[in-house]
Amino acid sequence: MTKIKAVIPAAGLGTRFLPATKAMPKEMLPVVDKPAIQYVVEEAVGAGIHDILVIIGRNKNAISDHFDSVPELEGRLQQKGDHGRLERVMKSSDIADIHFVRQGEPKGLGHAVLRARTHVGDSAFAVLLGDDLIDDRETLLSDMIAVHERTGAAVIALMEVAPEQIHLYGAAAVEPTEHDGVVTVTGLVEKPTADAAPSNLAVIGRYVLPPAVFDVLERTGPGKGGEIQLTDALQELASEPDGPGVVGVVFGGRRYDTGDRVDYIKAIVQLAVEREDLGDELRPWLREFAARL
Repeated sequence: MTKIKAVIPAAGLGTRFLPATKAMPKEMLPVVDKPAIQYVVEEAVGAGIHDILVIIGRNKNAISDHFDSVPELEGRLQQKGDHGRLERVMKSSDIADIHFVRQGEPKGLGHAVLRARTHVGDSAFAVLLGDDLIDDRETLLSDMIAVHERTGAAVIALMEVAPEQIHLYGAAAVEPTEHDGVVTVTGLVEKPTADAAPSNLAVIGRYVLPPAVFDVLERTGPGKGGEIQLTDALQELASEPDGPGVVGVVFGGRRYDTGDRVDYIKAIVQLAVEREDLGDELRPWLREFAARL
């Protein structure tokens, strides 16, 4: 497997979770007992990536603090003999080689990815968005890296959604390939209406991109919402006859959407009921609670 780096954009304002995100980055909201961004970092590490760049903005220092060591806390847990919690605390500081760069002003996902150019250099890289948590039993990112190595294309993760939900996502126009679950992407539309969507295949927050995307982003102007959209740059790559092209990996596995409040709560419940230390106590309570509704 080619050694690549990962980029995690984390400079958004998190307005859907106000007032909780007034002073706390949305990426640090706990999902059971870990911040959401730690799940994303662990996914990258699970795919063999150990060099990770996090794009942060103002008031995001809690993210870098989380991945730093805390000698006072670690020493106290060591003195108490609380080795289980000590191991979990130290994991976040030892998990990977994590770097940070500021976006400055949140000008869109495309702008955030462009901020990674100096760190990434002339190599392919993965982009992982923190709103989508992929279950650690899935191999989506590793599969996408393998597809990129085989094709040289930009690789995006796609998932079938209900037509009435497609306006929340980028939608892909696709053609089949000889490989099951892999499609050629011929076009992308950012958050279309159901009538205008080319398919019900939604772009979810995983990408493996060639360095050529940086040159495209440099000349990509503001798009939908007045922001520089990564979707617009990928659309250009898909339409270039001599370019690397764009390929989609269709994912049908376990994904937890933390992008809005209801889905965030669902993600916590789904992950908690499968935990060995929580599930046995939580499942009977959930059944009893649901019966009262």
